[in-house]
Amino acid sequence: MWVNDILDRIKLPFRKEKELVSSLYRILGFYPHDISLYKQALLHKSVGRRNDKGKPLNNERLEFLGDAILDAVVGDIVYRHFEGKREGFLTNTRSKLVSRDTLGKLSKEMGIAQLIMSAGHSTSHNSYMNGNAFEALVGAIYLDRGYGACMRFMEKRILAQIINIDKVAYKEVNFKSKLLEWSQKNRVKMEFRDLEQTRDEKGSPVFTSQVFIEELEGCTGTGYSKKESQQHAAKDTLQRLRREPQFIDAVFAAKGDRTKMEEEPVMIVPDVEKLEQEQQDFFDTGISEENVIRGHTEKHADKRKQAVESPVEKMPVQKNLFDDEFSLDDIQTSPQEKTREEIIAEAEAAAFAEA
Repeated sequence: MWVNDILDRIKLPFRKEKELVSSLYRILGFYPHDISLYKQALLHKSVGRRNDKGKPLNNERLEFLGDAILDAVVGDIVYRHFEGKREGFLTNTRSKLVSRDTLGKLSKEMGIAQLIMSAGHSTSHNSYMNGNAFEALVGAIYLDRGYGACMRFMEKRILAQIINIDKVAYKEVNFKSKLLEWSQKNRVKMEFRDLEQTRDEKGSPVFTSQVFIEELEGCTGTGYSKKESQQHAAKDTLQRLRREPQFIDAVFAAKGDRTKMEEEPVMIVPDVEKLEQEQQDFFDTGISEENVIRGHTEKHADKRKQAVESPVEKMPVQKNLFDDEFSLDDIQTSPQEKTREEIIAEAEAAAFAEA
């Protein structure tokens, strides 16, 4: 009886290790050489395990190594795949492929998340833990089988079967457009301000932009172009609006103060067109000599236009406001019949006589 108990105790760890090896084969596409490396890669620090020397035993060191290897491997793949593309595009594409969000989704999709040992009840919702485990697993592959195995894992297993590198590269969420849409919908004042332009260690220009909402400081962003820096600033600001209710409250409080000020009575700006019309009406009253002269000029310009547009036999005698000084009696026709052309010519001459 006791012999069977001992055999069961021996078989249990063996069975669990065999199941782990089978799971790793399904994930990696090959069998591990040193299984202890992969066990450590799946061991979260929350377990609190220590080695024989009393030092913490978890996946943090492998995560550090895997992060560096992933940058190199993915950078190599992106460089060769997108021939001729500029540095900014390559950097952006690599960042998308090795982002914490992408690695977390990969970890869950491939079944790595289910193998993580942690003190928590579930790791399926923790993208940071899952992404860190993915990086640690890459570090384990590097130590177990070398750089070439890491390259094959990413090319043959990840990019060939799970992730479409072209879709990742060219899919761009326009965070700036989304933020503008949100601000317009809520009638909130929002603008981007370019803060500075510097250069990185390679001499490439780097731009920094910041979002301002109702004159409140939003997030800043940097990039190899103004557009990229504004995209990053908009993305972080959107995340802040979603995660910080107090920031939204401050934004709408500032909006309320602004709109309240705008609704208060203010001096009305004079209407230029209305003033000009009133001034024209004043011209026609005959109070000012200068105005009367200008008024006559305009009136007789209209008469000249009417004379041109409609045939007449005789021009009527005009009666002016000031008969003595500003009489236009000379426009009247003579007793003799005149031709239409002569009448028009005389009317034109009289209309512009004072000019």
